Amino acid sequence: MPIKSKAQRRKFAELLVEGKISPETFEEWNRAAGSTELPERLHPKAAVKPKSRRKKPTAKPKAARAKKASRPVRKRGRSGRRPA
Repeated sequence: MPIKSKAQRRKFAELLVEGKISPETFEEWNRAAGSTELPERLHPKAAVKPKSRRKKPTAKPKAARAKKASRPVRKRGRSGRRPA
């Protein structure tokens, strides 16, 4: 499995330093890549579209925020059932 990008080369060098792969394996993969100029990443990440900036709604005046008059709550009888 030859190294195909600069990012892979860095990752495998890190694994070599940590001792997770042998130096022979790293050299084999590095040699197989050759002396060609490697891309930074094999599959570049897709460009992320910036989110549209929507304006926050402005605060309404206190008078407009006042609670609406609600209908009166009907109390239930002792049995807890609704009146017929």
